Formats: sequence, structure tokens, C-alpha cells
Amino acid sequence: MRSTRCALGAVMLAGALAMSACGGSSASSDSGDVDTNVDGKGRTLTLWHYEDESSAMGVAWAAAIEEFEKETGAKVEFEAKSFEQIRTTASQVLNSDKAPDLMEYNKGNATAGLLASQGLLTNLDGAVEAYQWDDKLAPSLQTTATYDDKGVMGSGGYFGIPNYGEYVEFYYNEDLFEKNGVKVPTTFAELEEAMAAFEAKGITPLAESAAEYPLGQLWYQLAMTKADRDWVTAYQTYTEKVDFSGPEISYATQTIKDWVDKGYISKSATGLKAEDAGVDFINGEAPMFFSGSWWYGRIVEGAKFDWSTGLFPGATMSPGSSGNLWVVPTKAEEKDLAYKFIDITMSPKIQNLMGNHGGVPVAADAEAITDEKSKELIANFNTLTEQDGLGFYPDWPTPTFYDELNAGLQEVVNGTKTPEAVDEELGGLYQDGVDSVTGGS
Repeated sequence: MRSTRCALGAVMLAGALAMSACGGSSASSDSGDVDTNVDGKGRTLTLWHYEDESSAMGVAWAAAIEEFEKETGAKVEFEAKSFEQIRTTASQVLNSDKAPDLMEYNKGNATAGLLASQGLLTNLDGAVEAYQWDDKLAPSLQTTATYDDKGVMGSGGYFGIPNYGEYVEFYYNEDLFEKNGVKVPTTFAELEEAMAAFEAKGITPLAESAAEYPLGQLWYQLAMTKADRDWVTAYQTYTEKVDFSGPEISYATQTIKDWVDKGYISKSATGLKAEDAGVDFINGEAPMFFSGSWWYGRIVEGAKFDWSTGLFPGATMSPGSSGNLWVVPTKAEEKDLAYKFIDITMSPKIQNLMGNHGGVPVAADAEAITDEKSKELIANFNTLTEQDGLGFYPDWPTPTFYDELNAGLQEVVNGTKTPEAVDEELGGLYQDGVDSVTGGS
């Protein structure tokens, strides 16, 4: 969903990143003119994505499959995959004859950028021009769709197309807050007061997991409360060296330890996955859950209590970006069908459906969004973009940093390493990863 104010924030963000990205993609587009009038009779599009069927994207894309089959005459062979399945096997699968025609994939240097640099993704410049998708994508959303020949986002060719935005926010169980006489926080001080009040009543305030996200997102959010835009740009696009003993990261890691020591985060989080933490909140067992807007639809569907959302109290930046990308593997057999399906997901009908099911569409009609919870979700996202507050995600800079960050934070939660030791180790791993991407330049 776009507005003049949203687009302004997006331009500022894109400008900061575009100035830092280097070079242009050496890959050529999937050649020639793209036919937008696709005849799919007798043909099959193989499609993979990892959205839950009750999520906004799951609902919208199921409708897109019906629309696609009706419009083109083609059939869709859909396979639901988990995030981890795709993340850990993408390079091998896409380099084989088992590659799908179209796949959802995570954006960023370490994921889509890496695959693009390895020649595993189709350059979509021709399709972007034919379908005019760039007219529907705000500049900051285009940032995560373009990659240079080293896989660094912000310049080069299009290697993926997003059709929604996303960000990380707090989900609050209003019933638990009211029952325990705790105020929903609007400042950082009030957040810590609320957590202390719940802990005093024997309630662990935060639903968390460290085996996967969202603990790493909380860590990055805490760092950004001490950071400015230049720090975020340096962290994501290597414009300056990032000091992991500096005030941003040292504060984040130490605060995670402090919150574990105070009982705000359970030590059992080390063995929990994102699904565990999210379900803990949905089942009404935790007052707060700090994670992505992609959980919104499931919470709408599953929560049997009053709840609300809000940006991290007192912060001006939060993890967030375009949503995940539609990517077309280089070895895809039905590329024109894949492009047509992408275009259908960008249509007003599908975009409006997504928006009314708790998604953050990129090209919806604002007046068509009637659901009050969805309006709240989109309003929070617009607040972020208005203040140039999309900070991307902590694991994007290098291909291995997602696992490395999770492992480091597990050490903090377990108490097996000090925050200082973890920061030093993470700093070395981060720099090694950056050097592998840039060649040390």
C-alpha cells in the first residue's frame, strides 16, 4: 500500500543504499521480448512457497492460483515448503533439474543476492519492463529486488519481485495486560516496567525462540535503538567497518543477557523455534511477542483474546523491508508462465484481498481495505516508512550470518559465553562473510 508520505520515506532509504551499492549486474536478462498474453493450455507451472495457508499471503496466493488457471488455461502444481527447507537447500535444488518454475525466496545479500551471484536466478529486467512492475514498487522495495554481480542489493538487475511489505512489531495480549493490571507500553521505560510486572507475577513476558528467529530480530532492534541510518547502511552494504564492540551491538547483546537474567526471556528459548514462540503467543500463554507482520494472519485466525500491535516503543527504526521475493530459477522450464503468475499477484484484486487479510500490499487500493486490524497493521508500516525506519534484517549481510547469529545468541541465553565474547566472535564471522562477498575490497 503506497501513499505520498510512504513513498517519500522509501525514496530516502533507497537513496542511502543506492549510493553505497557498487557496480552493475553482469548477468543478462532472460532475453528478448516478454509475451504478456500467455497461452497456458496443456502446460503446468510448478510453484513453491512457504506461507501458511491462513496467512495474508497464503490466502492471496491461493486466490491468485485460481485466477491464473482461469486466465491462462495452465495448471499449477503447488508444493508447500517450510522456510528452513528452502533456505538450506536452495542452491542445490536450483542447480538441478528439480528446480521449480517459480519460488518464494528471502531477500537480501545473503539469500537472493547470493543465488543471483551464483547464476541460479533469472534476471527479470525484461519482465519488469513488459509488465511495468517498477511502477507499482516504491523505491525502497525495489532496493531488495535488485542485485549487482557480487550479490549486493540496491543496484544491478532485477532478480526478484516483491508484492508485499513486512516489518517487525510487538503483538500484545490485551486480556493478559488487563487481567494483571499492566499498562501496554508506549516508551522503552514502560516496556521494561511491563516486563518486570509480569515476571513478578510468575509470567514470562516475551514469547521467544533462539534456535531460529525472532531473538535475532530483537537483538537487531535493540542495536538500532542506539544507531542511526548511517550505521544501518554500513551494516547492510559495507560502506564502513562495523564495530561489534561499539555502543550499538554491545548494548543489544548485553540487554538480551540482562532480560534473560531478569526472567523476561526464558532460558528454554535456546531450544525453541519461531513456530514454538508464535504458537505460545497465539495460545494465550505469553503477554508479548516481537516478530514479523507475517504472523498477523495467523494471530487473527487463532487468537481467542483481545490483542493489539505496536512498533517497538521509543524506536524510530525497526527490522523491515519489502516482503520475500518471487524468483524465477535459471533452470525454470516455464518462465513466461512464472512472469504471468507474478503479475496476477500484483493485480488490484489480489492486492486488496491480501490487505484485508492482514498483509501489507504494495499496490492495493487504500479505499478497498476495510478490515480494522489490517488498517492498524498498514498504519504501523506507514509510520515506519514516513520516518525512513525500515532497517532490513540482521542476517542479510552474509550468507552464513543467520545461523551464526542464532548460535551466538544461544550462548548468551545459556550463559555459556559472555556478551563481550559473543560480540567478538560475531564480529569476526560477520567480517569474514563480508570479505567473502566483496573479495576483501
